[in-house]
Amino acid sequence: MTTYAERDTYGIYKEENGHKGPGPELMGANTLIGDHVHNVQNDHLGEIKEIMLDMRTGKVAYAVLATGGIFTIGEKLFAVPWSALKLDTVNKRFVLDILKDRFENAPGFDSNNWPDMANQSWSAGIRTYYGISDH
Repeated sequence: MTTYAERDTYGIYKEENGHKGPGPELMGANTLIGDHVHNVQNDHLGEIKEIMLDMRTGKVAYAVLATGGIFTIGEKLFAVPWSALKLDTVNKRFVLDILKDRFENAPGFDSNNWPDMANQSWSAGIRTYYGISDH
């Protein structure tokens, strides 16, 4: 497993001569693809496969997590509201405050059947499931 710091080709997370790059306050989206997500009980929940941007607001809406399967075959995907994830800079991963069995039973999808993430009703249901208020 490589971490975001190891995938950093532009020096976002380097510190040289007392000068630090913008990370971890500002992170390169491409360096986060592949990061692992654990819960607070340290159970591995999945891996970030995609980061979904809301083009209307310019904000990150979701991280798409994958669990199970081999080379995308049999993978189950989950859209997790970005605000539900917390960066763990010590372990170079993300933390999602959810029990493993609740996560495994979350609304998911496969790569051949993506939901309409722009649908307000779908979005409200996902945000409610993960305990995210509407602002």
